[in-house]
Amino acid sequence: MSDFWAVAPQYLLPKQALTRLAGWVAGAQWGGLTTAIIRAFVRRYQVNMAEAAQPDVAEYATFNDFFTRPLRRDARPLAPATWVSPVDGAISQLGAIVGDQVFQAKGHHYSTTALVGGDAQLASAFEGGHFATIYLSPRDYHRIHMPCDGVLRQMVYVPGELFSVNPATARGVPGLFARNERVVCVFDTPHGPMVLVLVGATIVGSMATVWHGVVNPPRWPQVHTWSYAAGEVGLKQGDEMGRFLLGSTVVMLWPGTAGLHFQPDWAATRPVRLGEAMAQA
Repeated sequence: MSDFWAVAPQYLLPKQALTRLAGWVAGAQWGGLTTAIIRAFVRRYQVNMAEAAQPDVAEYATFNDFFTRPLRRDARPLAPATWVSPVDGAISQLGAIVGDQVFQAKGHHYSTTALVGGDAQLASAFEGGHFATIYLSPRDYHRIHMPCDGVLRQMVYVPGELFSVNPATARGVPGLFARNERVVCVFDTPHGPMVLVLVGATIVGSMATVWHGVVNPPRWPQVHTWSYAAGEVGLKQGDEMGRFLLGSTVVMLWPGTAGLHFQPDWAATRPVRLGEAMAQA
């Protein structure tokens, strides 16, 4: 079956309604039923609970509490690198931004302007730069951490679709990551500006950041922007910056002036872990 036909039903599904329902279920406190749902999920996706700060699934009041569980402090040491992986996941794509075009999958590209919500001035800073896209599967740890030190400049909520973001959908839906609902975080770093985009998906109930809390819901019908004074929100490499309530994808952008060189073994489909070396200046 071609990727198009594999993802065609998603065009017909009531994705917003399904996402609201999933968010309601994930936030419900149903006691033993909640624990049973979590146990089934752990078995289905082979989640490694030994890494969790709280390995006993019966201690989680809601599915969301389980899904956004913190890890043990020693579970993800930081590598000595300029940039480290901000998440556990698998590399979807990475490489050079050609003009303003980011590679999604064979035959599909999208523009940096579309990705960041239509801000052409912001997007222009990344022309000729680099990008990395990391997919978080259901079994992964779903908190997002800083790949390097950064000072928050701006956060932008961009409304959009809620297609799945799995590899088959990335191959079958044009402009997927610039089409789905997303939260764009713009940081100033020691190596220039950096954009970190949290991309929503079907049944991703919400996205949250450590400085704002839950960003969505509400789901605004238009782009919504928050600006921050210099030094108001500063984060160190490895600090938590946000989380997904159910899985999704992170896209990162760097300017050409950052002098970024990806690790030689970083390539599409490769699994990665939070804190491992991603790139050097």
